[in-house]
Amino acid sequence: MKYNFCTLFDSYYLTRGIALYRSLEKHCRDFHLYIFSFDDKSFSVLTEMKLAHATIISLKDFENEELLRVKPTRTIAEYCWTCTASTIWYAIRNFNLDHCTYLDADMLFFASPDPIFEEIGGRSSAITKHNFSPNLKSQEVYGKYCVQFVFFRNDEHGMKALAWWRESCIEWCYANLEETRYGDQKYLDYFEEKFDNVCVVQHIGVGVAPWNYTNYHLRELNGQLRLSANENMTENVPLIFYHYQGLKFTDNGKEIISEPAFLKIGKNWLAQVYTPYIRQLTGIQHMLTGTEAVEKKIVFQRTKIKSVIMFFRLNVKRFSFLRTIFYALKKNRYDRPKGIGGNIS
Repeated sequence: MKYNFCTLFDSYYLTRGIALYRSLEKHCRDFHLYIFSFDDKSFSVLTEMKLAHATIISLKDFENEELLRVKPTRTIAEYCWTCTASTIWYAIRNFNLDHCTYLDADMLFFASPDPIFEEIGGRSSAITKHNFSPNLKSQEVYGKYCVQFVFFRNDEHGMKALAWWRESCIEWCYANLEETRYGDQKYLDYFEEKFDNVCVVQHIGVGVAPWNYTNYHLRELNGQLRLSANENMTENVPLIFYHYQGLKFTDNGKEIISEPAFLKIGKNWLAQVYTPYIRQLTGIQHMLTGTEAVEKKIVFQRTKIKSVIMFFRLNVKRFSFLRTIFYALKKNRYDRPKGIGGNIS
């Protein structure tokens, strides 16, 4: 089976998007990735790369009247969320696909996605849970499911679900928590009750991320990263993909300083999941700039102030009246300028 995927990103996530593509190339027997470039620079670079299993779609070709109408009202992050369902819709309709799966650009595949599609079977749509660690269960208020791997089949039930999600995101998609919605992701909470033939993927190697990695034990066995819910690894499965949400790093000339996530990440995961990824991203950056790649020490750090901020983010927002105050005063990473597209220096 040929797998059809789509993703969206701009120049800020260019190296991550290329890493995602390379991981699919490594672990998929047959696939095609439809990349929606959200600025001129990323479109130019990706087009010049002539990726064998990708189609690059410019923002001007993708945007329609509905999206352009709401674009001025949303920040960059909110507009990207608004467009997620529309990218799947565009790919299916414009390239006559029998299915398409949206992938977040900040993910990396470590194994074949075959087990996911075997689990989906003949279902019309598929979603993945956040699978929050026990101490983070309160975060389900932002959505039980994660917009990281969302599958739709081009059939009656799949297109009905996709159309509803797409129209809902165009109508409302903001970084504000309401009772029934938050960004594009809380809409997924209603898929099972509203639509038929929905699959909720159960494979524990799907969507491992900072918010759930403590649920699992990780080891390398026979050259492959494997996960198990128990420490003795008697029953283990491959880590299929990891979601690097919140990863930041900078090169100060001598070493690479990285904040892997707002949440604390264990040493074993830093060594086996984060270090190779950061090295790959820096390697891609050197390739794009035509500079010599020099391997540098990676220093992982999480400042005390970040720990304090995360404590309040996780605990203050547990209570509705405190959440109201938080959103009234918030100054967070989603408060970005409302312009997108064109060149980014």
